Amino acid sequence: MDNKRVVQLRQAMQAAQLEAILITNEYNRRYLTGFTGSAGYVLITRDKAYFLTDFRYVEQANSQVKGYDIVQHKAVVMDSVRELLGGQVKRLGFEQAHVSYGTYTKYAEQLEGIDLIPTSDLVEDIRNIKDEEELAIMQEACDLADLTFTHILPMIKPGVTEESLALEMEMFMRKNGATSSSFDTIVASGERSALPHGVASPRVIQGNELITFDFGAIYKGYCSDLTRTVALGTPSAKHREIYDIVLEAQLHCVENIRPGMTGAEADALTRDIITRYGYGEYFGHSTGHGLGMEVHESIRVAKGSDMVLKPGMVVTVEPGIYLPGIGGVRIEDDIVITETGIKILTHSKKDYLQLDM
Repeated sequence: MDNKRVVQLRQAMQAAQLEAILITNEYNRRYLTGFTGSAGYVLITRDKAYFLTDFRYVEQANSQVKGYDIVQHKAVVMDSVRELLGGQVKRLGFEQAHVSYGTYTKYAEQLEGIDLIPTSDLVEDIRNIKDEEELAIMQEACDLADLTFTHILPMIKPGVTEESLALEMEMFMRKNGATSSSFDTIVASGERSALPHGVASPRVIQGNELITFDFGAIYKGYCSDLTRTVALGTPSAKHREIYDIVLEAQLHCVENIRPGMTGAEADALTRDIITRYGYGEYFGHSTGHGLGMEVHESIRVAKGSDMVLKPGMVVTVEPGIYLPGIGGVRIEDDIVITETGIKILTHSKKDYLQLDM
């Protein structure tokens, strides 16, 4: 594992005036160490890097974790942390978003004499900028999502249930290398397509309606997130109208989003078009979010977001219109911000797709 990430974390620690930091979040742990097991702690000081785990995972840690001292921790983990700090550390950072109040009080009691300093997003901010190796894996995860969409299209027929389609998609992703789906697969047909997060239900697909598929694969530790909406048979003119608007908004954003924009400026690229057509109140979520080891990372392509888009960031672009009782449309791609613009990672066709019944 490249120690560059530890170097970056130490720089963030220095800025936060921390002598050491304890990492407990599972994604941050894997990012820093490459460890894929389910139990372990990362302890970084100004000059040492420790990976603490229990008896079950010592052998795995010795195999996977490079550049760290591997420590089999005691029954009370903080006893080992205290020993490793050796009385030299007075300010120990911890990840406040990932430590419960009950756990914090235990830490404070067991580490008496050491000030526990809450930190926010120190590792997550480093994770926001993907390196070439990460981007190559994410491209593979997106390719798998595209393959899955192609795989499911011939199976979309009246009489099948949303759940059966979702199961087939998840099985296909697993058979082709995914460890799991990125989230509960959304298959939302007919009036249910107006539910932005309409997780697959027992509803039987009817025909002459829209169906939204939102899904992704976790592949080698990274997520993809793809949404396409298709027409089965001949839906109404209103369905076609909102599809064309969402597609126009999505294409406009993909063509114009660039480094240096704020999340709010990028969000306006879709929102202004949908609002101009009179459907602004039916687009109630953000245009996009960060994507990586987690399906929702801290980058926000949203109203009010002053986060600046930088090369190496991977975000989604997913405008939608949702009309209660009628149906909805969402179209989503995964993109990486580059030095000069973007690269699109997902390539499933977006033109209005009308499937025969």
